[in-house]
Amino acid sequence: MKHVFVINPTAGKKRSTRALVDSIQALDVPYEIAFTEKTGDAWRIAQSAAESGEDVRIYACGGDGTLNEVVNGAAGFANAAVTNVPLGTGNDFLKIFGRDNKARFSDLRALLDGPQAAMDLIDCNGRLGIDIVCTGVDARIAVDKDTYKALPPVSGMGAYILSLVVNVLFKHIAVPTVVDCGDLHYEGETTIVCVCSGRYYGGGFMPVGDNLPDDGVLETLVVRKVSRLTFFRLVGRYAKGEYRQFPELIFHRRGDGATVRGEQELVAVVDGEPVRAKELNIRLSAKKVNFFYPAGLTYAPVP
Repeated sequence: MKHVFVINPTAGKKRSTRALVDSIQALDVPYEIAFTEKTGDAWRIAQSAAESGEDVRIYACGGDGTLNEVVNGAAGFANAAVTNVPLGTGNDFLKIFGRDNKARFSDLRALLDGPQAAMDLIDCNGRLGIDIVCTGVDARIAVDKDTYKALPPVSGMGAYILSLVVNVLFKHIAVPTVVDCGDLHYEGETTIVCVCSGRYYGGGFMPVGDNLPDDGVLETLVVRKVSRLTFFRLVGRYAKGEYRQFPELIFHRRGDGATVRGEQELVAVVDGEPVRAKELNIRLSAKKVNFFYPAGLTYAPVP
């Protein structure tokens, strides 16, 4: 078994990267360390490792973006398995193993021989995701926060809050769309369309709390147009997975995904990575990816 560590050096602090390299070098297994330099590197490294045909475990060392690229590179290869060593601030997919268990994924020895499961993937216009695909005001907030983060006095949570304020208070919350999802055909303005394989996104939002990432079914929520006042009243309940309490505002369907069409270009985020198009085809992928994790953890929802 080969172990490939794909490290995004811009995720986290330099100290944490140096400590990670020291931990890898102390392992008594065949390993390879590869540092990313630009967007797409983690994808290419993971694909090359998977295409070798050798049994390989690939460690995405970084945030959600690094994991997403590694997943896209290793998807569909039975000989490959991936995991996420958290260096970023989000690492939303790991929260399905318990919101307090993120640190367990920094224990490399616990990961080496940990169990693995074949996880479902979502395909959004050719980009695969292991967690959640969303389009709407939440996607626009996520994409715009990176722009505000570049401003000298703004960083981290400040960039997110600034993006939230601008998008909700000074822009249109909802946009005209046509949504097809199973038996649901909806034409009108939508605030959010969220398609879930995992359970968490946006730093802690849990729109569908009882979802399983390996059951072959995607959970879709369609939030129709709401006022700004209703948005602020609803968003906390939405984040806690209480959509069933608002059937007049939030449509829920289980199935293989959704198609969303807009009059103007739509922006979606796939595990935090942006996709732009007037038509978003969001479907359960025929490919799966093996995901490994420390023994003793479970991704089953806690009752």
